[in-house]
Amino acid sequence: MSMLNMSDVLETVNMLTEENLDIRTITMGISLFDCVSEDENRFAEKIYDKITSKAKNLVKVGEDIEKQYGIPIVNKRVSVTPVSLVGGSMSEEGYIKAAKALDKAAKELGINFIGGYGALVQKGMTLGARRLINSIPVALSETERVCSSVNVASTKAGINMDAIQLTGRTVKELARLTKDQDSIGCAKFVVFANVPEDNPFMAGAFHGIGEDECVINVGVSGPGVVSSAIERAGDCSLSELSEIIKKTAFKITRMGQLVMREASSRLGVNPGIIDLSLAPTPAVGDSVAHILEEMGLEQTGAHGTTACLAMLNDAVKKGGVMAAGSVGGLSGAFIPVSEDAGMIDAVKAGSLSIEKLEAMTAVCSVGLDMIAIPGDTPEAVICGIIADEISIGVANTKTTAVRVIPAYGKKAGDTVNFGGLLGYAPIMDIKPLSPEKFIMRGGRIPAPIHSLKN
Repeated sequence: MSMLNMSDVLETVNMLTEENLDIRTITMGISLFDCVSEDENRFAEKIYDKITSKAKNLVKVGEDIEKQYGIPIVNKRVSVTPVSLVGGSMSEEGYIKAAKALDKAAKELGINFIGGYGALVQKGMTLGARRLINSIPVALSETERVCSSVNVASTKAGINMDAIQLTGRTVKELARLTKDQDSIGCAKFVVFANVPEDNPFMAGAFHGIGEDECVINVGVSGPGVVSSAIERAGDCSLSELSEIIKKTAFKITRMGQLVMREASSRLGVNPGIIDLSLAPTPAVGDSVAHILEEMGLEQTGAHGTTACLAMLNDAVKKGGVMAAGSVGGLSGAFIPVSEDAGMIDAVKAGSLSIEKLEAMTAVCSVGLDMIAIPGDTPEAVICGIIADEISIGVANTKTTAVRVIPAYGKKAGDTVNFGGLLGYAPIMDIKPLSPEKFIMRGGRIPAPIHSLKN
């Protein structure tokens, strides 16, 4: 028995030191409902005061846990109630003041991102939600750490095409306003269908309306660990491979459960969920695409890629769900282009197109993520990309999202570089055919028939 325990310890140490295992984020979710005020300046002040009060020890506690257990915790972050829900009849200028208060609080806390500057408009838009969406380009271009998301559809409500028009315009304007930084503003904005309200990962994190006053959510990650386990498995059947991935995901998630329990206890807030997603980075050995290739693809994008990804996603969820008291968020495998070295290589080689990525999103945990496209891509085409991806989520009763970057002044084959975890990306080619007439019809695409489950 002691030998088994020592073997487990050595395996975990190897995961941490050689295979890039880490806790990608501990994210404190904070309710802003008690910050409501008719005075715009007071509203911003209350937001800043509450966040800096609740999360004042977040970074220190994360660092203390890292030291005690030797577990890297890459990011300590905050998510808040969607600001449009607490802003009420605030003017666009008032919402921008709130964004700057979020940014100021993030800087004070020493965190890299704060999420929740967003709106839920899957069925319709309140005046406040419309104003907030209109304010997003200026708000994100004039702040460093604020992230924004807009939920434009759900399986129950259908697709709000008027909201998709607004988000397409938002993406284009964000690209223009941050053109001197490779249009990085677009990397902080994501459009969702069926958005999860407990997601700890940016840029889509926010604190849902049914959540506690304050919670800790944890996002684990370990593509390198899974890839190494598959490599060690050698020439086995897919059934055996699935079992190996499940067991590996279990071990990874147990580490996240430990961190969540410790963080919530030390911070005096309730534990939330474990998001057991495989979140890649540009670092060597930390790629979801390389997992797929280890499973037997010549390169990601080959025929069979979607089947590989579906199997991986399912096995990760099955293994992880047994290891955590509460699983939530996105949970599965992320396929962001700029943040995954293998995805970048596949795009450069011409084996991975945006159309293939769209097919893969039907079985991954999120959607079209961190994809750079030519800066002159028309607004209507961006709306079409969003609408296609959102439709996959609505039809399949799953979360899908779009984080697309029309890099100002760049064309297909060029490269954008964001640095850090956001990585770099080749500009992908886009079909020039226009969906403008379809997009401009506006209105709402009704919910699918299978949404009627009551």
